[in-house]
Amino acid sequence: MPALHPVIGLIAFAVVCLVLLFAGVTIATIRMLTRPPRRTYASALASGRPGDPSELPVPSSHPHHTWSWKQWAFRTQGLELPVWEVEGLDATGPTIILTHGWGDSRVGALARISNFAPIASRLIAWDMPGHGDAPGTCSLGTNEVEAFSSLIEQLAGSTRAPIVLYGWSLGAGVSIATAASPSANATSRIYAVIAENPYRLARTPAANVLRLARLPHAVALDVSLWLLDRLGLAPGLTRREFDRKDHAARLAVPLLVIHGEDDNVCPIADGKEIAAAASKGSISVIPGAGHHGLWTSSASQPLAFEAVRAFLQTLPPR
Repeated sequence: MPALHPVIGLIAFAVVCLVLLFAGVTIATIRMLTRPPRRTYASALASGRPGDPSELPVPSSHPHHTWSWKQWAFRTQGLELPVWEVEGLDATGPTIILTHGWGDSRVGALARISNFAPIASRLIAWDMPGHGDAPGTCSLGTNEVEAFSSLIEQLAGSTRAPIVLYGWSLGAGVSIATAASPSANATSRIYAVIAENPYRLARTPAANVLRLARLPHAVALDVSLWLLDRLGLAPGLTRREFDRKDHAARLAVPLLVIHGEDDNVCPIADGKEIAAAASKGSISVIPGAGHHGLWTSSASQPLAFEAVRAFLQTLPPR
């Protein structure tokens, strides 16, 4: 058998190397998307920020206030997901459930809890699978809807207060999709949804996060998302039914979108389209704000709080 020409051999070797490189990048991308960085008490401590509700600053309007809170867990999809339950300052206010973004956790809810406490009777923050202290892996807003529905069902049976869903980034989409689901529409306790920096399709923030990290995200990202969908790790991720704009159109409750004007992860165009699709939708654009820091910046925090407060005041009594 004649030997291969050296040039053909080199080409074959190069092709094999490229295939292996592409496979490696795809596997790394899938792992990064489904196993985001863990934001825990230790990470909060390292950054000098509160790590649990006991470390929150006292509200200026209630200088003698002591935070009353407890930690518990609920079981869903074979996982025990941790929850913080914090008593609010307004006994007549709603129960606000806070759902975090990708790579965040209930630790990220603390800044929002300290802001929302004066207008809520109870605040709930939870870790989605694969985040914070929760076991499991992230499914990028697909399987999380079932987990969130389980939490809402449990809470609806323990309170007479209306429930407001508040989520940011990944959690914004999960909140919209959960409230739009048939089971949620049958639950009268869901009063409204507030979506902070939402996006329509999963590829958008994934590509932007990789781009900002200077990581490859062209073909490998599309293949990674397709594999996550087809392998059932994130079912429906790349299909039309994922579009948060379509979920917003099915909402039976009011929706407020809060979006940073300069968000370079989730474009403001997505937020506007999501708000416009909802029959009872509105949007509050925060000038100069980006994807992060909406509740920690002295410039954006008052604007974001006023948007939430005004929105809740316009809701009919329940």
